[in-house]
Amino acid sequence: MIDLRSDTITRPTEEMRRAMYEAEVGDDVYGEDPTVNRLQEKAAEVTGKEAALYVPSGTMGNQVSILTHTSPGTEVIMEANAHIYYYEAAAASALAGIQPRPLAGQKGVLPPELVEDAIRPDDVHLPPTSLICLENTHNRAGGRIVPLENMKAIHDLARRHNLPVHLDGARIFNASVASGIPVSDYAACTSSVQFCFSKGLGAPVGSIITGPSDFINEAKRWRKRLGGGMRQAGVIASACLVALETMVERLADDHASARLLADGLAGLKGLNFDPADVDTNIVIVKPLTMTPQRFNDELKKRGILASVMGPDMVRLTTSREVESKDLEKTVAAVKEILAL
Repeated sequence: MIDLRSDTITRPTEEMRRAMYEAEVGDDVYGEDPTVNRLQEKAAEVTGKEAALYVPSGTMGNQVSILTHTSPGTEVIMEANAHIYYYEAAAASALAGIQPRPLAGQKGVLPPELVEDAIRPDDVHLPPTSLICLENTHNRAGGRIVPLENMKAIHDLARRHNLPVHLDGARIFNASVASGIPVSDYAACTSSVQFCFSKGLGAPVGSIITGPSDFINEAKRWRKRLGGGMRQAGVIASACLVALETMVERLADDHASARLLADGLAGLKGLNFDPADVDTNIVIVKPLTMTPQRFNDELKKRGILASVMGPDMVRLTTSREVESKDLEKTVAAVKEILAL
């Protein structure tokens, strides 16, 4: 099967497997795992933050960050199609007791004036705004890169209102490689950052949060409360170190694969798709002659796995596991399906 469902399907490299076997370990809950400590130091350095905290998943990283930044009964501003709002099972409401304030962005990008207008005034009838969340790259917008200038503008207005900004940067390295802008420049527009090792970077497990030292110290308490404290976690953290050292620049290959796929799908009748919307490794198409579920089912019949993204979208995601011949077969299958 050609698996285009997600870049989470990537398997660890041989170098990662060797590192996992040889990893120096300790008890991370006590702060004694040297490999986890090295990973956290490296992640903090890469993002330009004071400290970092290794967590099992991106969802936990986002939720620990929200829990640390906010208090129950407050409101968090986020884009209406953000992963935090759309794909985390209402965790922010269930766990942190916050009220999401979803705003309609433009291909995943929030206009700063819309964000500022959504910040609540001091009124007993209204929930206080406690946090602004951004996502870069933006998953449901097709892996679109949120421009640095947009992030700077939102960060500036957040500072004027004394509000923190959290970045769901699950694929921030994709944004960095595609734009040429260092991850630290994006992170400078935030109070905290979460990014994933288990997507395009290819490690088997884990995400990380970075931010100020006092924020990370409090985040450790929330990680513990959520059951995210791990013991000899250096076994898996070692693969994440390899990912940071060897897998970042090769993300350009995934972007080239997505461009090859986009060029093959461009102009096909029966498909609502603009290849100009492809920034990184995600291609989202909207079939016009059948439901996304039927389109997805037809792909599967032809040996291709994709992801239905709601009532009108299908997502195709490139990764290290996908070769050019797989993309040629996918384009041919789509043409065949659209002719049904």
